[in-house]
Amino acid sequence: MKILFAAAEVGPFIKTGGLADVVGALPKALKQAGHDVRVVLPKYKDIPNAYTDQLRHLGEAVVPVGWRRQYGGVEYLVWDGVPVYFIDNEYYFGKREGVYGYWDDGERFAYLNRAVLEILPVIDFLPDVLHCHDWHTAMIPLLLREHYRENPEYAGIRTVFTIHNLLYQGIFPYEVLGDLLGLPHTYFTPDGVEYNGNVSFMKAGLVFADHVTTVSPTYADEIRTEHYGYGLDGLLRSLGDRLSGIVNGIDVKLYNPATDPELAVTYRSSLSKKRENKAHLQRELGLPVKPDIPLVGMITRLVEPKGLDLVIRIMDEWLHFDDVQFVVLGTGDRAYEDWFKEAAYRHPEKLSVQIRFSDGLSRRIYAGSDLFLMPSRFEPCGISQLLALRYGSIPVVRETGGLNDTVHAYNEFTGEGNGFTFHNYNAHDLLHTLRRGVSFYRRPEDWKKITASAFAGDYSWSKSAEQYIDIYKRIAHQA
Repeated sequence: MKILFAAAEVGPFIKTGGLADVVGALPKALKQAGHDVRVVLPKYKDIPNAYTDQLRHLGEAVVPVGWRRQYGGVEYLVWDGVPVYFIDNEYYFGKREGVYGYWDDGERFAYLNRAVLEILPVIDFLPDVLHCHDWHTAMIPLLLREHYRENPEYAGIRTVFTIHNLLYQGIFPYEVLGDLLGLPHTYFTPDGVEYNGNVSFMKAGLVFADHVTTVSPTYADEIRTEHYGYGLDGLLRSLGDRLSGIVNGIDVKLYNPATDPELAVTYRSSLSKKRENKAHLQRELGLPVKPDIPLVGMITRLVEPKGLDLVIRIMDEWLHFDDVQFVVLGTGDRAYEDWFKEAAYRHPEKLSVQIRFSDGLSRRIYAGSDLFLMPSRFEPCGISQLLALRYGSIPVVRETGGLNDTVHAYNEFTGEGNGFTFHNYNAHDLLHTLRRGVSFYRRPEDWKKITASAFAGDYSWSKSAEQYIDIYKRIAHQA
């Protein structure tokens, strides 16, 4: 099949979160399965020169943005065997830092949605399936229906829309509909793209795509409820079997403790070599080098949905009474950053707080930590717990979203399980589960079983890619 991925960010070129990891890795798995897969994204100013220096110019398109006509250059490279196209527009993307957060994001991403469809003749690629990701490309199914239905070359294109995080829906004023997207008022209804008097890009993807997916089976169930649905739960329930939950994978070639150049000692499943990485990490962070003390890692955005209010509630009690070490890596809300920095002063022998992003340090934390904490309020899928398992760091997670689908509580009676879990969003349950994990760390026979289960897991994209292929084939046959 011919498949085109459209997204606002794609690893390794530009990344703010897990969306980039998915769109960077899944196409490679689909290509390995024999499909012609390509990817399109904007050419941002912040894409490193190491990539932009390789780009070749393919051509230009004229992109309608309402009554305007904007330039759409197309540049191209092949990355790990996958053709990647960069839409070049200096005004919208080429002169701005970062990816999101501008006053005219409605216009910028309206342009992107139309540009993806306009460049198809330039790249000489008419896909069987156009796979759109999150709100930034969610208008494509509706634009395809409204503006290209009379074009016979586009008639066979089917669309899949993937929700990576329902919290971010792309809500903009009514004027976006006609002035920027060129869409008639008839779509501004509760059954269309209207959302509390505004236009919702996310709703366009949900209503008009041929199939909707999200990034784990549990999250697919959760977003059908009022608590997790953010006002769209009724619409999501109405989709029925047109909504599927498919758990994410990771790039197991890129994240491989046996070959990772960022590690002090590479390993496949050796706990002794993992302990060597732990000692190196303790020295790097300025913590006492004590191999018998369990080291807990947490790599996260420092924002409320990641469960940080629970962590703050238990931190001082936990570190005061328990013989553990804890490292936090991430940036986010200033209040959380300041709290953790102050806590590090209170517990200098037990707590290391790194308010920054470092890919190398994150890999050394996965390799050097014994347990890995993710107490999220909600987590559509989560990548970090999969990386932790890949490196043999045992997750302690709340049973939500993809965490529930990928981390299974250890059962000391059967020896089954690859982590420790709790259900209620409660600080005492978190503390109890952390202490339970630490207690099994101090029981070598149990710990060998848990880590063996972690190392033996398949965290690749292969199984999930097969599920996507089934969906692509099913909707293609409906054309």
